[in-house]
Amino acid sequence: MAHAFPAEEIATSSAAPKRRISADANKLGNDDRAAHDWYRFVLSYPPHLVRDYLKRLPAPAGQQVLDPFCGTGTTVVECKKLGISSVGVEAHPLSHFASSTKIDWAVDPNELEDSGRRVAAAALRELEKDRIVDDPSPALIAEMPDRAKLRTLQPELENLILRNSISPLPLHKALVLRDAIRLTGGDRCQSHLLLALAKALVSSIGNLHFGPEVGVGPAKADAPVISPWLRLVNQTADDLRLLQPRANVPSHVHHADSRDIAKLIQPHSIDTVITSPPYPNEKDYTRTTRLETILLGFITSKKELQALKRTMVRSNTRGVYKEDTDHHSVADHPEIQRIAAAIEARRIEMGKTSGFERLYAKVTKLYFGGMARHFADLRAVLRPGAQLAYVVGDQASYLRIMIRTGQILASLAGQLGYEVVSIDLFRTRLATATREQLREEVVVLRWPGTRE
Repeated sequence: MAHAFPAEEIATSSAAPKRRISADANKLGNDDRAAHDWYRFVLSYPPHLVRDYLKRLPAPAGQQVLDPFCGTGTTVVECKKLGISSVGVEAHPLSHFASSTKIDWAVDPNELEDSGRRVAAAALRELEKDRIVDDPSPALIAEMPDRAKLRTLQPELENLILRNSISPLPLHKALVLRDAIRLTGGDRCQSHLLLALAKALVSSIGNLHFGPEVGVGPAKADAPVISPWLRLVNQTADDLRLLQPRANVPSHVHHADSRDIAKLIQPHSIDTVITSPPYPNEKDYTRTTRLETILLGFITSKKELQALKRTMVRSNTRGVYKEDTDHHSVADHPEIQRIAAAIEARRIEMGKTSGFERLYAKVTKLYFGGMARHFADLRAVLRPGAQLAYVVGDQASYLRIMIRTGQILASLAGQLGYEVVSIDLFRTRLATATREQLREEVVVLRWPGTRE
């Protein structure tokens, strides 16, 4: 086992690829929009970061790249574009669906356009029965149909989405469109049609707005649904025409827990890892995508939502359960224990007594314990000499106690036998709680392994 050096002793590196060190460094460039822009988290890391580290971390011909926290698929999509075999792991069902769809380039674009037109026509016919139009004028908005006739979510599901995240009439139209996709969209095109709906829900149909966090803006009495969705479908078809020469490049995303990777992937088969795990903060990653997750049917009850959270690394107090044990994995790590003790002392000093506040110290230990489990399990699938890049960020969400995430993860990896190559500054971002600039970094590791 490698020396368990304290996190504060790990030096950051200036050897990173030269790039813009700013809050805009993760924005999507126009040349990257094909496939990447079909559906994407607002704060996703950018395709150019994947390209940078694929160049920096040389691997043998025929390499296989892994993204164990796949999200909406930045790494696997970019690898496929570059002709590199890749595999992802993602626990969230909507994110798994999105990333899997974004690497499916074998769909005939003409068939997708035809399917989109059929679905749009079927949805419009259904709306016309209640004299609802898709692109309403101000005068028609004033004549809103009887709400008793509008489709709604079941009360349990309505309670799971953010209140007022979508208005009644756009919700009705979105549900009509969803059902038309399922009935007339055709099996081969259905995933791409539904993913376009997921993007339309958050980009134009709903009342959501996105900054560092998801929020709810002013309610819209009505909003076009079918026309913006059909534009996204046609854009997807145009992208497929460009992407199809790479359709056969091997790429697959597993729907699974990133702490159990050895059960999914062949031993000693991974040359490179490029990923961005969750950070230890109060961001509920299931909340950010709750509207489209519920409307598209990936979660159908509160019980299913709780089951989903149990398959994710614990990074916020809303995902902590009594039976959790990951914190035991870091019981002897002095820096993690120091941070947890400082958070608890600050909580007591400030008189914070809510149930969630009482969990701040524990969730910090659970997060790093879960990541330690991930690093330990990952070793079995890495080839000797495999290189890894983890995009992570400093945090101060828990009562403004600073958590140097990158340094601590590097320390944990070092304890488990990885070589810490460098910690590169990717960008800085503004902390919501403190209004201070925090570092977002790329932790670069190497797995020396053993040759059998």
